[in-house]
Amino acid sequence: MSVGMAAPRSVYACDPERSRGRLLAEPPSKTRSPFRRDCDRVIHSTAFRRLKYKTQVFVFHEGDHYRTRLTHTLEVAQIARALARQLGLDEDLTETLALAHDLGHPPFGHAGERALDSCLQAHGGFDHNAQTLRVVTLLEHRYPGFDGLNLTWESLEGIVKHNGPLTERNGAAAGRYRGHGIPAGISEYVGTHDLELWSFASLEAQVAAIADDIAYDAHDIDDGLRAGLFRVDDLKVMPLTEEMIGEIARHYPELDDDRRGAELVRELISYLIGAVVSETRRRLDLARPESVDDVRNHREVLIAFSADVAQAEADIKSFLKLRMYRHPRVMRVMGEAEQILFDLFARYQRRPGDLPAEWLPPDGPDSETETDRARRIGNFIAGMTDRFALTEHQRLFDSTPDLR
Repeated sequence: MSVGMAAPRSVYACDPERSRGRLLAEPPSKTRSPFRRDCDRVIHSTAFRRLKYKTQVFVFHEGDHYRTRLTHTLEVAQIARALARQLGLDEDLTETLALAHDLGHPPFGHAGERALDSCLQAHGGFDHNAQTLRVVTLLEHRYPGFDGLNLTWESLEGIVKHNGPLTERNGAAAGRYRGHGIPAGISEYVGTHDLELWSFASLEAQVAAIADDIAYDAHDIDDGLRAGLFRVDDLKVMPLTEEMIGEIARHYPELDDDRRGAELVRELISYLIGAVVSETRRRLDLARPESVDDVRNHREVLIAFSADVAQAEADIKSFLKLRMYRHPRVMRVMGEAEQILFDLFARYQRRPGDLPAEWLPPDGPDSETETDRARRIGNFIAGMTDRFALTEHQRLFDSTPDLR
């Protein structure tokens, strides 16, 4: 099959006509599949709109051309749809999972997640995947008959398990959760709505996960170049990008650095998409799944890079960690951002009346446990945009960092 042509629907793709349905039954749409309906609900959610002013790496007011959580999410969705089309998967479900994957992220990127996890350490910690599940099952208030978005089982499964199983078949925590257990937001939810945490998720969810990696690699290189944290030629320390930079020089010897960088990012995205399609087809040929349940019960992930490409991709992440995420300028701003969230959390705990009225317990402060109160404050802060967190800090404190 030539590149760019859509593959016919695969037998192992999720079929919207065979969806396991919604926790609360609803009449079917006359014009949209269940997965398309899920996707539209995500797009129209309040949490999705807030992504516009949530940090990716650079705080929103550092420049209009840097990625935010929203632009990152749209790039993930574009890459995920391209992969789904090549592999004969359901594009609507894939897009749903790509668009929803960061809904639970707090303000100020990973610095905000670290701060909230520390604040909530005695109450189960903070996990952005668990928070995304909380958003789509509880915190969105847009529909008259239910809280959340009442998404299909397949969408909820993909949100929770896109990075792989969370437990062993016997229920013991697995993978990155082995040391401290399943996040409370997930473990509590699956007590009433089983998402089969022991199995792999659908190929659509696996596609959304690897699309996230590809988007991160490409756009963080782009943003790092724009910010002047490194130059195009600095990327020659890695064999993959060195070869691409050499090819660009041969084809466009007079190109300026801005366009060299943009061309490198395009080449990298195309290369990684092609690498995923090639390796995935190889794995599918070996596994021969006949249904989505065969995918879920397979012993390993099926959407993947080959070993050599996985190493090249890991090298890019290592480069970015050293030259971008740990750059003194970025570290200083993110350290100040963490302190803003520490301050807000402590203030709301000490003086709950500073919370908006709709975030106060309806039966008064004595009606909830300390853990309930801490999680409620965590939910409020996690939903903030960068600029709202700054505004709140300015309202409640005498001095607020400028984050520049």
